[in-house]
Amino acid sequence: MSDGEQAAGAAERTPVGRRGRLTVYLGAAPGVGKTYAMLDEARRRRERGTDVVVGFVETHGRPHTVAALQGLEVVPRAEIEHRGTLLTELDVDAVLARRPAVVLVDELAHTNVPGSRHAKRHEDVAQLLAAGIDVVTTVNIQHLESLNDEVERITGVRQRETVPDEVVRVADAIQLVDMAPEALRRRMAHGNIYRPENIDASLTSYFRVGNLTALRELALLWLADRVDDALGDYRRRHRIEHPWPTKERIVVAVTGGAESETLLRRGARLAQRAAGSELLALHVVSADGLRTADERGLARTVELVRALGGSYHTVVGEEAADAVVDFAAGANATMIVVGTSRHGRLRRSLVGTTGDRIARLAGSIDVHLVTHDQAPSAGRPRPWGSPLSRRRQVLGLVLSVLAPLALAEVLRWPSGPDELDLVTMALLATSVLVSLVGGLLPGVIGAVVSFLSLNWWFTEPTGTFTVAEPRNLLTLVVFLAVSIGVATVVDRASRRAAEAVRARTEAATLGSLSRSVLTGQDTAEAIVERVREMFGQQAVALLERDDLGWRTVAASGEQPPADPADGEGRVTIDDDHLLVLVGPRLRADDRRVLEAFGVQTGLVLEYRRLREREQRAAVLESAEATSTALLRAVSHDLRTPLATMRASVDGLVHAELDADDRRHLLDAVASSSDQLERLIDNLLDLSRVEAGLVRPRLEPCSLDEALPLAMAGLPPGSVCLEVEEDVPFVLTDAGLLERVVANLLTNAVRAARSPAAAAPGQPVRVLAHVLPDVVEILVVDRGPGVPEEQREAMFEPFQRLGDGGGPALGVGLGLGLAVARGLIGALGGTLSAEDTPAGGLTMVLTVPRAQPVRPAVPSADVRDPLPEGAEA
Repeated sequence: MSDGEQAAGAAERTPVGRRGRLTVYLGAAPGVGKTYAMLDEARRRRERGTDVVVGFVETHGRPHTVAALQGLEVVPRAEIEHRGTLLTELDVDAVLARRPAVVLVDELAHTNVPGSRHAKRHEDVAQLLAAGIDVVTTVNIQHLESLNDEVERITGVRQRETVPDEVVRVADAIQLVDMAPEALRRRMAHGNIYRPENIDASLTSYFRVGNLTALRELALLWLADRVDDALGDYRRRHRIEHPWPTKERIVVAVTGGAESETLLRRGARLAQRAAGSELLALHVVSADGLRTADERGLARTVELVRALGGSYHTVVGEEAADAVVDFAAGANATMIVVGTSRHGRLRRSLVGTTGDRIARLAGSIDVHLVTHDQAPSAGRPRPWGSPLSRRRQVLGLVLSVLAPLALAEVLRWPSGPDELDLVTMALLATSVLVSLVGGLLPGVIGAVVSFLSLNWWFTEPTGTFTVAEPRNLLTLVVFLAVSIGVATVVDRASRRAAEAVRARTEAATLGSLSRSVLTGQDTAEAIVERVREMFGQQAVALLERDDLGWRTVAASGEQPPADPADGEGRVTIDDDHLLVLVGPRLRADDRRVLEAFGVQTGLVLEYRRLREREQRAAVLESAEATSTALLRAVSHDLRTPLATMRASVDGLVHAELDADDRRHLLDAVASSSDQLERLIDNLLDLSRVEAGLVRPRLEPCSLDEALPLAMAGLPPGSVCLEVEEDVPFVLTDAGLLERVVANLLTNAVRAARSPAAAAPGQPVRVLAHVLPDVVEILVVDRGPGVPEEQREAMFEPFQRLGDGGGPALGVGLGLGLAVARGLIGALGGTLSAEDTPAGGLTMVLTVPRAQPVRPAVPSADVRDPLPEGAEA
């Protein structure tokens, strides 16, 4: 088939006026294989008979990508001359003339060469889509415009090429191409992404595990938002009203009152428990306009919502509960946070509360009811009150009057004087029912009303309270006694049940407290917080007596007492410790539990004293171990250079030597003197660090000046300094930083020259990686490396490689890394060890950047491992 016939066939398959479909392969990081995945889809489409061409694909010379491109039709690129160089770009006119069904366009965020039809490649794609051609393209997450600042904070690299989020968001299909950070680093180390000369720099800067993990999370969260938008569109098209809990969305109902701040903060804490959650504040405006909210309060609420990272919404509704539930269902919310009612007890019992109505209407949406300071206090029940709920008591009181009268009215018409026993049993059953519902007081009232009804209507003579027959009088008295007795039994049973529940709760609380104390998990602060919450106190403090009076050991609540006289209640723990409470007075059974808390608090204090004693013993033991190690080291490491010096001096004094022998002996004296000086300097530095006597003089310093000084005295060619001149200044003490780096370089050179090195003889590389707040200095060697489980032990004093059976990399007291970490800590930096990907050890030294920060141009080989157009 000729080109003209093929183009004509493609034109017939592409409907005129139809907009093309956009498919985006979104890469979580460079090198994950999005271009390969795009080519794989193209091959599948071609096998199904679809007319697919390659408009622009950048292979970067990768064999797998080049192989995947074979067999696909490639539209020739447009050649554009720029500044004397011939460059190639996507030929939009050629693609439009070819008019395929699908075209592949790599690197959506690419900036075209000046002189192209459009400034950006995504504009080329937009023209192809408008012409009815389907486009499959690729882009990495770090190139999205909205994430540019976030990516720079994570990686220290600002992307020069970006694409607006909306271009990707409106795509018909988005495919995430993801890979675990460790797997991606292995691909990099095997040379499947960059050229060999760029591998080490990329692995130690942009492609670090932390950076790749953060980019991966950004990609997943961004795509989750896109999927959530699509889900919302689907639910609206299909008129699905009930929520689908695919993502945590928390709606907080606010009124603008003082309690709104409490509700919003609680909602924000709930939203923080799940990544990607949304906080939506909702205010319902009354439809009749009669109820107005506090405008200043609402303004404060809006500011707080924005500070918490949420969004503020307003709806109009006749009923607040209906409006809140309708909004939550429409927003696909998973939880509604509402405050307890501010109204009094009478109004709540008569008309209910908004929170109750929301809970009834919410359906599958969870409702979180939050108490606040504006809610009326319920008050503690009186010790002589009924243990039954208030609703049951009110219902019992109503039944105690109405039920006997109604039953008497029903029974008195067909009944006569001979049926007194039947009426008595019926009224007795009514009294028992009232007692079961309302307890003692309603039962007694019901018994009295039943007694009077029985006397008035059914006992001769009727219509009066006079009793003619002694037998009937006995019946009435027994009736009243049985009714009151049943009511008493019901009341006592209710009290016993409430006491059993309370006892079970107290036992569970004390059991949990005992376990936590025995396992050492609880603290004095946790104890006083539990006491305050369990007993409803405003504040609780644990006070300790000393020579000057009382001091606070732990406290909870607002304005905790500082003296025993400041509290309403107190519990003695021992002669020197008291628990002091501020709040409602406690009942006798509450005080019993509180005494148990006092005993547990005493155990906590004893555990604290034992722990402090153990810590002091550990410090003494560590000091003793240090002294022992120091004596052992001095007996060997200091004696060796001294013995060498003495033997050399004796030879110079007593022997007749030629010039060469004298020179060798003098060199031995000088070398031993240098070794002895280094050992003594390390001992002095370690003592200064441990005593906290290091006082650095922090000032802006250039790494170009400090790092070369640290290389003095090292063998020529053993260190390769790869630090660009435009690295920003660091805030440090130049002398101390030089000593730290010199210590690291000495160890690294010794490791690189070890027979067990991964690449013997390769020089140690010194790199600099610029981050937003710090500069990382990387000392990379290709030595034998150190197992991960032994890396922290390297930084302890008197630890030398080889002590535990590993390769012995040199002599000395084993103080170098301990001193280096102590000094860099005094400078406000950190020191850690990582694997060199190709074998060896990389020491990572972070130093704070000086302020103000000068703009840094990323280095192509270290800080910006992505050259122009280098997309995976």
